Amino acid sequence: MNRRDFLHAGALALAGRAVAGRMGAMPQPARPRPTPAQLAWQRDELALFLHFGVNTFTDREWGDGHEDPSIFAPSRLDARQWARAARAGGFRAMILTAKHHDGFCLWPTRTTRHSVASSPWRAGEGDLVREFVDACRAEGLRPGVYLSPWDRNNPAYGDSPRYNDLYCDQLTELLTGYGPLAEVWFDGANGEGPNGKKQVYDWPRVWGLVRRLQPEAVMFSDAGPDVRWCGNETGSAGDPNWSTIDPAAVPYPGASGPGIISALQHGHATGTVWRPPEVDTSIRPGWFHHPAEDGRGRSVETLVNIYLTSVGRNSKLLLNTPPTRDGLLHDTDVARLAAFHDRRRALFGEDLFPRLENGHPATIGFVRLEEDIANGQAVARYVVEGADEGDWRVLSRGGTIGYARIDRIARADQRPVRRVRVRIEDAVVPPGRITIKLFAPAAE
Repeated sequence: MNRRDFLHAGALALAGRAVAGRMGAMPQPARPRPTPAQLAWQRDELALFLHFGVNTFTDREWGDGHEDPSIFAPSRLDARQWARAARAGGFRAMILTAKHHDGFCLWPTRTTRHSVASSPWRAGEGDLVREFVDACRAEGLRPGVYLSPWDRNNPAYGDSPRYNDLYCDQLTELLTGYGPLAEVWFDGANGEGPNGKKQVYDWPRVWGLVRRLQPEAVMFSDAGPDVRWCGNETGSAGDPNWSTIDPAAVPYPGASGPGIISALQHGHATGTVWRPPEVDTSIRPGWFHHPAEDGRGRSVETLVNIYLTSVGRNSKLLLNTPPTRDGLLHDTDVARLAAFHDRRRALFGEDLFPRLENGHPATIGFVRLEEDIANGQAVARYVVEGADEGDWRVLSRGGTIGYARIDRIARADQRPVRRVRVRIEDAVVPPGRITIKLFAPAAE
C-alpha cells in the first residue's frame, strides 16, 4: 500500500465508522449507478455546442419560421475547422443544432422543404449534419445533435398528433442516417402553433425512439431521461450537486413550478435515478454568432472559473461556440478555446501528490477529489486537511464530490504541506475510495 492509498484508507476508515454508526445495522437499498453511456458522457468533461442556421444570417437569436431558405449561404463552411478547434481546446464531443425553433433543418429532410435542400449552399445538395458528423469522426470527437421540439415554421405544429408524427420522422432520419451518436439534445421550448393551439409533445414516444435506434446515446433535457439541465445558462452547477434525482420532481421537459430549479441545480441525495447535470453556456453573450459580439467573448480566466463551477462540481460543460456567416468559427473564439486549454494544462497538468509521497513539502492551490462513480455517489460532506510538521489544518471543505470536485485553496491557506488527508463527515452510504489530486497555486 503506497502513501496515497494509506491516506485515503485512513481517512475513509474514520468516516466509515461514523457513517455506519448513523446508519445502524439496517440493510441499505441499492444506490443508482450510471450506465456505460452515462459514464462515457461524463468522462468527456467538455463538449462544444454549435448554434448555426438561418439566425446566423438574420442576426437574431430566435427566428420566427418565415425566413427564406435562400439566406442560408455560408461561403466557406468547413466543419473540420470546427472539429480541429474543439480538439485543440481539449473538447471530446460536439453537438450541432440540426434544427432550432425556426424549423430550418440543416439536413435534406423528407419532412419539409424548409431545409438546406432549398438553399443555395452546395447548390441545394448539401447536408450539414453529414459534414458535421464526418468532421467529428475525422478528429476523434463524439457527435451529438439538437433537434428543437418547437417549430415555428411547420403548419402541423399545434396539431399535436400530426406534429408528433412529423417530429418523430425527423428524429428517425437523424438517428438512422449518420451512424452512432453520443448525445441527443432536447429542450422544452413550446409555443402556440399557427392554429393558436399549444403543442403537446409525446415525450415517452420520443425517448423510446432514441432508445431503440441509438441505444448507446444519452438523452438530455430538463427531465432527462439520462442527463438533466443544470437549471441556468450562466455556467454554474449547484453546490451540493447530486447525480441522483427524484424523477417526479421534473416530470417532463419545460415543466415549471416550485422546486424544479432547485431539483435541477442540486439533484437529490435520495434520488432513485442517475441523471447527472450538463452545464450549457455560451462563449459569447448570444447563442448564435453576431458580428457586434466579436470582441465580447468570455476571457480565459472566466472560462477557467466556469470549468471549476461545472466540471469541478460534478457536471459536464457544454460550451457554445457559434460559427459565423462564412461557416467558420471566428478566429477570436478559436484562439480563446486554445488558450483555455493551455491554461487548464498549466493549472492541472502536474499532480503534486508524488512530492508528498517523497517527503518534500508542496504548496497547494487546487485540490481535485473524485469518487468512483461507476459504483454510484456517496459523499455528502468532506474536509480536506494538510499538515507540515505541526497539526492538521483545513485547506477546503465542501458537500458532494461525485465525478469530480475541484476546490481552489484560499490564498491565506496556501502554505507548504507534507501531508494531505480527506475526512468524510457525512455520506448517504459508506463511501468507496476517493482519488486525491493536488495542484500548485495559479501563477500571477
